[in-house]
Amino acid sequence: MKHSLLAAFLLSAFSSQAAVSEQSEKLANYAVEQYQQAQIHTLENLVSYPTVNKEGLATPDNPDFIGFKSFLKMKAAQFGFDYQDLGYTVLIGMGNQADKVTIVTHGDVQPADASKWQQSPFKMDKTSEPGKLIARGTEDDKGAIATALHAMKAIKDKGITLNNRIELMVYLAEESDWAPLEEFMKTYQQPKYAVTIDASYPVVVAEKGWSLIAPTFSATSAQTGLYVSDLKGGAFVSQIPEDASVLVHNADAATVAKLHDNVAKLKNVKVAMTEQDNGLLVQVKGISAHSSEPEAGENAIAHLAEIFKGIDLENNSDGQAIEFINQLIGLDLYGAQFGEIGYKHDFMGPMTVSPTLLSRDGNDIKLSINMRRPVGKQEAVLKQQINEALSAWQTTNGATLKDTKVIIGTPMLLDGAPHAEALLDIFKHFTGDKDAGFVSIGGGTNAKLFDNAVSFGPSMPGKKYTGHSEHEFITEEQLALNLKMYTAMMMKLGNM
Repeated sequence: MKHSLLAAFLLSAFSSQAAVSEQSEKLANYAVEQYQQAQIHTLENLVSYPTVNKEGLATPDNPDFIGFKSFLKMKAAQFGFDYQDLGYTVLIGMGNQADKVTIVTHGDVQPADASKWQQSPFKMDKTSEPGKLIARGTEDDKGAIATALHAMKAIKDKGITLNNRIELMVYLAEESDWAPLEEFMKTYQQPKYAVTIDASYPVVVAEKGWSLIAPTFSATSAQTGLYVSDLKGGAFVSQIPEDASVLVHNADAATVAKLHDNVAKLKNVKVAMTEQDNGLLVQVKGISAHSSEPEAGENAIAHLAEIFKGIDLENNSDGQAIEFINQLIGLDLYGAQFGEIGYKHDFMGPMTVSPTLLSRDGNDIKLSINMRRPVGKQEAVLKQQINEALSAWQTTNGATLKDTKVIIGTPMLLDGAPHAEALLDIFKHFTGDKDAGFVSIGGGTNAKLFDNAVSFGPSMPGKKYTGHSEHEFITEEQLALNLKMYTAMMMKLGNM
């Protein structure tokens, strides 16, 4: 990576002036006037399909995805677009030009805990919080699909002929399995321009690499002294956990007092301690968030472990997991306690390290730690540092991990993309933010599988990203702004 080139690229972006043609401006306004309510209705239909991938059931065989694709096929026919169902991937196109612009989205969503929603997460809630459209997938990423379809329709309405074909790609396993798309991309003709609409504005030119450390604890204890059991926490690996709990056994008055003292030091989480027949139940309620933005949530698993600092637990699997979290992670977000693994990049920022899921198989407990890594450290070095930290922890604690899964993802940082500055101009024009520049995100999109792909929305800078949370929404106002910018984007790239 030549940082001087990146600096020049960023400088040119910051100094560029907005350049949106009068035709694009008029068409963007037409799109909102004509299709704002229609795109909301389309989104309402899209979120009604609970497109959560299930283990053991292939996506193309899942009835929820079959229904979802049938709806997309119907909309494509209604709007006069061509439609291809390729199993894990759907392509919806406008035009038959040799060159194309691929707009990349995904139609699968993360699971949702219905008990945490005022209405069903798979039924759009338009009344609980006026102006917000609340449902799983509204921001990640079905809102973007609805907007892209209606932006294409606005262009078609006016009979505008573009130099490049517009092709909307909807992948159906982005949240769980990239392998089918990686295989598909071996034969897919790389587009002239690619844009993912599954991230943030203004324009994303760098993405951290999704990574994982998942140790498994497998130990028993005498269970005659102070010990814990039934350790639970998290919903899925890419969500900052909102809930965590554990059962404490044989706690004397001094231990209970220490627990209360530790709880009193915590901020921004709720803790309940309830006496039960078989022990003391400790429950933590945090705030869920996308694990690419751990600072936007409050990690219930990390806070639960913090409650047991300074308390000597018997060395069973549950106790080991708590000690591991306290010693190697704590409440820090950046791996400062995890040996030497922490580092940061001047543009992309620091690596983040978050315990996100505790899963049990009999006596075994697996802790999933989701990392988002920038460029700046070689994969082999990071893996070695992880292994050294794990080895040191085992030695210090007289423990043996049954197994540890380590995945090191590849970050993306572009020196330049031929269409990035044009997208930045569009954002500046429609938002009035003349100081907007290129950004890096912690999340990872399918942009990594394309040549020079950048991301453009749908979430605004400075606002909490609600995808993967148990309160996912997009506002009607944001949908309207997205429709303007996506219409102008297709016009611009369609003729570049």
